[in-house]
Amino acid sequence: MLLVVDQQAARGELAGLGTAVRSATGWHNGAVHENEELLEKVRALRAGGSGPKQIARALGLRPAQAGALLRRVAQADQAAVAPGQRAVVGCWVNAGWSTGLDLSAVPEWAAADRTAGEQAMGAGFAQVLVARQKRASRVTVCSVLVDVWCLGVKDVIAPRSMGAGSLETHRRTTYSAFDEPPLAIGLAQAQAIVYGAVAYARELGFEPADGFAEVSALLGEPDRDLPTLGFGKDGLPLYLNGPRDDARRVIDTLERTRGAGNYHYFLQSGPM
Repeated sequence: MLLVVDQQAARGELAGLGTAVRSATGWHNGAVHENEELLEKVRALRAGGSGPKQIARALGLRPAQAGALLRRVAQADQAAVAPGQRAVVGCWVNAGWSTGLDLSAVPEWAAADRTAGEQAMGAGFAQVLVARQKRASRVTVCSVLVDVWCLGVKDVIAPRSMGAGSLETHRRTTYSAFDEPPLAIGLAQAQAIVYGAVAYARELGFEPADGFAEVSALLGEPDRDLPTLGFGKDGLPLYLNGPRDDARRVIDTLERTRGAGNYHYFLQSGPM
């Protein structure tokens, strides 16, 4: 929708409402108490290209007060945007994530993961971190642990808000268990890894971990043109059990959905 604003008319209307605006909003010691009508007028002027000084003149305010109103409008507008549609600040995945996968559809992704190999730390898993803008000085982050060889989404850390200055520390902490620093990736790659692994795991009979719906809201709707990745290790499911897994249930499920000889497993810890 195209919004056309007559700036001169809008300023004149606002100037004529000066006394009424003061009465409706009130300000004491320089603090403006905005109401919805005032915010809509500020929003209209901003859409027409007016800056703080122009809006201040039209409203009879100081530029600092007009600037505060503009920030309030920007915050309200940002809050109205769905989490999965907000600006992407960054996406990352651990080095070695692509070991054993078929990335023939995206050779550049394979080339970027130079440490992929049998001995790569975390081979078989992708730790995906996504950060989106919440407002000017804050971001929302979430992370997903993906078993790319078998189970799909194994664990999630629900979206949380933090100061933009804390993102780098959070990123380092998220990947502190890995030998190599994480790889910066695009949103499409993050979505292809996560949603592709979920689809693959569902074919095998496994659903994503609890909390995935909340994380997927921040990850965003997948693009219809996402490339198809080949999951499983060298074309077959390979189950590596974790300490909280019900290994017997997983193997029984693979036996039912794939059949003997069409999957592999390796029990690293815990009883069957």
